[in-house]
Amino acid sequence: MQDFTLWLSTGMLHILDWKAYDHIAYIMALTACFSFTAWRKLLILITAFTIGHSITLALSTLNIVSIKPGIIEVLIPVTILVTCINNFRMIDKINKTILPNYITALCFGFIHGMGFSFLLKSMLGHQTNIIVPLLGFNLGLEIGQIIIVALILIISIILSRILRLSSKVWVISISSIVGILSCYLIFQRLSLIITS
Repeated sequence: MQDFTLWLSTGMLHILDWKAYDHIAYIMALTACFSFTAWRKLLILITAFTIGHSITLALSTLNIVSIKPGIIEVLIPVTILVTCINNFRMIDKINKTILPNYITALCFGFIHGMGFSFLLKSMLGHQTNIIVPLLGFNLGLEIGQIIIVALILIISIILSRILRLSSKVWVISISSIVGILSCYLIFQRLSLIITS
């Protein structure tokens, strides 16, 4: 049980760590179009992302699927940028989700899961029993993810009530800031691949 708790806290702290700000930025972009009243729809969307990253986290950790870290490091901010662009397209459909959004979140989860797996694999070393670490780490990621979503929803409520910020202004602001960050990350990581 101690091992499970250790891996659970490792997964949770990994996604809540500012060094994992690219994953946090993706969750911010994914959450931007939803208010607290639409938490059920948001939960389904986040679950699609979760299913995606759980699958590739397992496949990569078990060495069934392998992709070069540099490629994944570029694709992660691409998922953020695409989500931000989609938010602008959905600006008149705040609190609504459509099937393509679920499919996109699932597919982007595959990419983020590969990113999560690099840390988990490096920590496992030559350990043979990976079921407990895999389950604990993944559950920790989920708890961290839920904390991030809750914080974003609380901040949106505070800003909308105190500053009288409309839903559209909130979506545009978050999507613009996160989108600019993702462009920076894409260029930064591409330049690292080119120069290496």
